[in-house]
Amino acid sequence: MRFTVLMGAIAVLGASIALNVILFSQAKKYYLELNETRLDPVGLSTYSTSPSPSQNRPRVVFFGDSRAENWTFPEMSQYEFIDRGISSQTSVQAIQRFQQHVRPLQPRVIIVQVGINDLKTIALFPERKAEIIENCRSNIERIVQESKALGAIVILTTIFPVGDVPLQRQLFWSDEIGQAVQEMNRELAALASDRVMIFDAFSILADSQGKLRSDYRMDELHLNQQGYSRLNQALIEPLEMLKL
Repeated sequence: MRFTVLMGAIAVLGASIALNVILFSQAKKYYLELNETRLDPVGLSTYSTSPSPSQNRPRVVFFGDSRAENWTFPEMSQYEFIDRGISSQTSVQAIQRFQQHVRPLQPRVIIVQVGINDLKTIALFPERKAEIIENCRSNIERIVQESKALGAIVILTTIFPVGDVPLQRQLFWSDEIGQAVQEMNRELAALASDRVMIFDAFSILADSQGKLRSDYRMDELHLNQQGYSRLNQALIEPLEMLKL
């Protein structure tokens, strides 16, 4: 009996230690991100140089947050692909670095994936939900307008769904985030025009519950290679239709 109680106590202690290690690691990550942002608020130093203008192939730029940064390029030899995503960035950070990170590249196509880092703050500031959504929509619209001003075609992706949230993050999460993603995606669909294509990444990646499919996820916010491969399968068609 005493042995059983002792083993139970050891198991509880072990679980507690493991959880504290996870929470400490998560807190350290956010602390480092916060202070890095203070040093370089919009990440201008991330891409300090630009490649020379492309002479032979139309240039396609992936722009936005970590979901754009991690996007592996589709296998299409007729295009030159360049990444300009930065992890953890909100839409306001993205628009503030657009001129420095995108304009010099002279892209013919800009693929935009941004917004989840805005919407996930709803859990922290629930009373500002409407403001957060509206600001995100406005910033993405500005990115679209700036892209069109460069003469580029915009492929505006809907915001990816989110997956199941792990225990250590649940205290800083809300079901309203997923609802806000779907609301924002309806707003983004209204931005379609003759030079703006809406690429419905959400529908490609979501399961029947509107969450990120388990076989496509690396974690609750990010895709694995299989997820990006599935997106690229669908992305090839609109890129081929452009005939640039």
